[in-house]
Amino acid sequence: MKQFKKIRFAWIGTAMGSIGATGMVLMGCGQAGSESDQSQNEPLKSRGFLAQCAVEGAPMDGNPPQHPAPCHGNPHFAEDAETLLSRGDISSLPPHLKNRLGRLACRPHSTLPIQFFAEADGPSQLFQYYLLDTNNFQPNVFTTRIPDVNETAMFTASGANCGLPPIAAVRLVLEPKVGLPTSPDDPGAFINIITDISGLFVINNESGWYEGWMIHDLRVAPVVPPDPDGHPKFGTITPEDAEALAKMGTGHNVPGELFTVDGRDPHPPSPLDHFPDRVTNLVPLQLSMGAYNALQQSDAHQYWEFNYTTNWIHPLYELPFTGGFPDRRATDPADTVRDGEIGREASIVPGDRIGLNLDRGRTIKFGDNPDLPRDPDKFDADIDEQREFRQRFIPSGVAREVFLNAFERVESFRPDIHNLERRLVEGYKAAIQIADTDHNGIISAAEGDIDTCNANCFQATPSDECEGVSDSSCLFLPATTYNRFAVTREINDGYLAPRFAPSERAWVLSGVIASVSPSVDASTGRDSDDR
Repeated sequence: MKQFKKIRFAWIGTAMGSIGATGMVLMGCGQAGSESDQSQNEPLKSRGFLAQCAVEGAPMDGNPPQHPAPCHGNPHFAEDAETLLSRGDISSLPPHLKNRLGRLACRPHSTLPIQFFAEADGPSQLFQYYLLDTNNFQPNVFTTRIPDVNETAMFTASGANCGLPPIAAVRLVLEPKVGLPTSPDDPGAFINIITDISGLFVINNESGWYEGWMIHDLRVAPVVPPDPDGHPKFGTITPEDAEALAKMGTGHNVPGELFTVDGRDPHPPSPLDHFPDRVTNLVPLQLSMGAYNALQQSDAHQYWEFNYTTNWIHPLYELPFTGGFPDRRATDPADTVRDGEIGREASIVPGDRIGLNLDRGRTIKFGDNPDLPRDPDKFDADIDEQREFRQRFIPSGVAREVFLNAFERVESFRPDIHNLERRLVEGYKAAIQIADTDHNGIISAAEGDIDTCNANCFQATPSDECEGVSDSSCLFLPATTYNRFAVTREINDGYLAPRFAPSERAWVLSGVIASVSPSVDASTGRDSDDR
């Protein structure tokens, strides 16, 4: 086994004090870093940043009916920005990321953007980030006043601080631990993620929360000849599949390109979309970053560890019951609401399909148990029987395999089935077989461990422990392949899939990947529990 690292999930809300600001300090706000950093920090020294910092930190007029009185602003905005931008984990970051974090510091907040502490002898390395806002998806009732729908209702997500638009920054850093991979492209790497948000209200009702999602848009898989039995190798399509995909639409779907359900150029989520008839043609896999909630000043801060124990995707067979998935053809409008199918079947008992809660014997064996509560964080143990065996999630690479079966393997996987929902269900059952060695419909912690030997993996990554056979690295998508990020407004519907997935109707923030190469130092101090 590789070095074991305990998973920790927490909301971080420690307040950082600040003292009075003056105009002199405001000028210092634009002088973070040394003279050698002048070119990197130029956007921070621009009048644009300083003016925006002052505006967003100043008192603001009210926005009736939610808040008729003025909002008080952040009287220490300049000093807060100076403190943040000169902090050791921030000072070397790319300018656009620093600019966004500086704006978060200038705004009213309960705490500054969270500090990254090193978890190895060397500093953590920022290799990727996302800047989030509300601009790149169809407006919805969580983000927008819509006439005759909610213009007189209280705000439920955005609208805080007298209407400052919600914004966020997501930082991904790699821990350069001895004995662990030091490339973020390696699925065995240990990666820390911090999300800092300004402008989301505290949630008070019906088990509500915000949830972050790293999004991997499906690509057209490599073309490889099938196995002797005619089945495609893991993560690939056959030449016959590739030929059929290339005939779709305008011929966009060729290996390496983002897969589109209509074979045309990619149409990412857009504010001009209109659900359900004009929506993105991409096929997203959404990896949960866990639950968020906001602090008193409507800022939210969340920490997540990304590694092979957390790089698991919700059970994809939930999608037909969430509200954004079509029944028959991938190009059809989603009709789940119209057909009254939302929440039609439960998935609280794990397995290879929905509705297993109706099987009494199954619920006794694999349902949650008050004497032994389900705990997916109980991933590792010296005795395999003490590891969690009731996982509802599946490894991210296996989830991609499900979508390859459903969308891309039009000739090599069940060409007799044309109904998309049926292809998804059958594709799920087939895909998990790569790791479900006891064929109980569940990939347990032991079966889904990256160090577990797996002769089915392709491409093979042999290890000494596996005596020439592959380990299970192929089961996991690297962090660098998650090209988008979103935050949703969730409510307790019993599903693990995003609310209304895979549509954007519950989104409150989104952004696209920004890669940092070479990586830069992005931590200061040392974590007290850096296992």
